[in-house]
Amino acid sequence: MSAFRKGFTDGIPIGLGYLAVSFSFGILAVAGGLNIWQATLISMTNLTSAGQFAGLTIMLSGGSLIEMIISQFIINLRYSLMSISLSQHIDESMKLPQKLFFGEFHTDEIFAVSMGRPEKLSKKYFLGIIIAPYIGWSLGTFLGAVCGEVLPPMIVSALGVALYGMFIAIVVPPMKHSWKISIVVAIAVALSLCFKFLPLLKDISSGFAIIICAVVASLFGAIVFPVEDEKKPKPNSEGGNA
Repeated sequence: MSAFRKGFTDGIPIGLGYLAVSFSFGILAVAGGLNIWQATLISMTNLTSAGQFAGLTIMLSGGSLIEMIISQFIINLRYSLMSISLSQHIDESMKLPQKLFFGEFHTDEIFAVSMGRPEKLSKKYFLGIIIAPYIGWSLGTFLGAVCGEVLPPMIVSALGVALYGMFIAIVVPPMKHSWKISIVVAIAVALSLCFKFLPLLKDISSGFAIIICAVVASLFGAIVFPVEDEKKPKPNSEGGNA
């Protein structure tokens, strides 16, 4: 099997998953006042679920450009770390312009699948693996936006619940296996409630509220529950390394 076909095959399950998730984004975007093509264009130029949903919230609440920039920087910062790791897994034939191009389509799932391949990955493989996810994300948004305009408001509202189901599916499994993650999530939820109901905090825009909740909860987790380094070799009886 060629590298392109292998990449395309690996990307099909990702694309099918994106089709379902972006359908909810399209519905919410149209329900918030965007038209079909505006919603679709967002997904065609951005391939980041959390970033798009956060950005949509800021747009619909009338947030500022500064809020949008800061929130997107924080939410998508993880891709920089993933890219550094993935750059060690590609062959030498890929040049800088090609790396920059493929970086536009870098997602959590594409990263996970690519890193799972035992061999060095070529540009043909990356070209194959990005096709289905990109089509799935863009097409799902378009279909969701179309349904959001033609379906009755009651059905649109019910379909919008899928967004919360997606977030639950992302957050709950790690929480079940780590009480540390549960504490960090609880802190973020508590802060979010404070920004929703407390007299002084509720006047802060939703964009900055999202930023503050994410940063504070993440900093707490990083400081109180730091990720342990790999175990260092134990010294032997002569004072050297075992």
